[in-house]
Amino acid sequence: TFDVEDPATGRTLRTLADATPEDGMAALDAAAAAQADWARTAPRERGEILRRAFDLVTARADEFALLMTLEMGKPLAEARGEVTYGAEFLRWFSEESVRMSGRYSTSPDGRSRLLVSKKPVGPCLLITPWNFPLAMATRKIAPAIAAGCTMVLKPANLTPLTSSLFATVLQEAGLPAGVLNIVNTTTAGAVTGPLIEDPRLRKLSFTGSTPVGRSLLAAASQNVLRTSMELGGNAPFLVFEDADLDAAVDGAMLAKLRNMGEACTAANRFIVHESVADRFAAALAERMEGMTPARGTEEESTLGPLIDQKSRDKVHELVSAAVGGGAQAVTGGSPVTGDGYFYQATVLTNVPRSSRILQEEIFGPVAPIITFSTEDEAVELANDTEYGLVAYVFTRDLNRGLRIGERLDTGMLGLNAGVVSNAAAPFGGVKQSGLGREGGAEGIEEYLYTQYVGIADPYAS
Repeated sequence: TFDVEDPATGRTLRTLADATPEDGMAALDAAAAAQADWARTAPRERGEILRRAFDLVTARADEFALLMTLEMGKPLAEARGEVTYGAEFLRWFSEESVRMSGRYSTSPDGRSRLLVSKKPVGPCLLITPWNFPLAMATRKIAPAIAAGCTMVLKPANLTPLTSSLFATVLQEAGLPAGVLNIVNTTTAGAVTGPLIEDPRLRKLSFTGSTPVGRSLLAAASQNVLRTSMELGGNAPFLVFEDADLDAAVDGAMLAKLRNMGEACTAANRFIVHESVADRFAAALAERMEGMTPARGTEEESTLGPLIDQKSRDKVHELVSAAVGGGAQAVTGGSPVTGDGYFYQATVLTNVPRSSRILQEEIFGPVAPIITFSTEDEAVELANDTEYGLVAYVFTRDLNRGLRIGERLDTGMLGLNAGVVSNAAAPFGGVKQSGLGREGGAEGIEEYLYTQYVGIADPYAS
């Protein structure tokens, strides 16, 4: 067994069975056995299951929100926002399930007919992170259901309870046995490794760190698995001299403090024009000082705990190294004393450009600010990273916004916006931030393959 902990108190919420490699293989057995029948299920029926699941999750929003707050730590208001966001994938892909189409055409020489169709790739292994326990599950499960794929889901062992509740909802919505199979384990490699080596598995979708993603890609290559990888980020947040500073600070609060900064989309580096940097830093620090660290169930809570002691220690190590190198903490800069794994909302200025905090994913409520003087310098600083998931740009000049968007190495861009995630949009990055897209019309394609049938000329004698 293993314990699921409340990061706001350090106390155990629930003790769960710790899956073995044999449990993992039993889950794949069930998925493989159910695949053929599930693939033949009418797209409309699959869509209706997703739509019923959307209604059930929405009806139980408070229950899901409370559970996420308890096991992950985010304030209840944020958890309710995740329920809305996560449920939208169910509604979106319920509509996409009946939109899968192919084509029938005449070959250029007129001697044959070309029939092209889409088919489900087959059993999938879905590995989700701890930071968005509902949305990361629905973002993978919903398109797999819509496409006609069966699944083995391995949630993060830090936040497995939300996935279990969601699985119960899917059963209530009519999802057949064997289509979704969950394995909760603290020995992820031992359980998932044999599944990746099994030729019955045809797809791997992972959200998590880039080093783990690289290892999984190497393993998946042995059976040439379809892969979707949503990996790390180091998002630049660019503020130009003509930006609406109030809007930029509002955007910064969203981009930085959503989920206490524990998000791959979190703004990691604030790159601000030298003429407005002092005003921006002062305004951001004032807003950060107004954040109240408290258990997410408390009414006054606007900043929950980090997920565990290890995560808080890493954040403080990055801050301490930056300050030791000459950075100044305008506000914050220390762990919060008392129970739980809280860290102060922090703004750093005069950060050395060689600082680790500008190179590594912080995953905490810390905003390091550096300055630039020209557009070219801003682009160079923003692209100076191995990652390329998302970037944020604040400017009143539309031509500049479009120009910067074309010059940045990023899969997504928030232009005068601090949030880009949307079920109707393709989520994903470039460079070391991953492969494939989740959400949007592109999301279901990750679970389909294309089949072509060549048909003899029907007019031939």
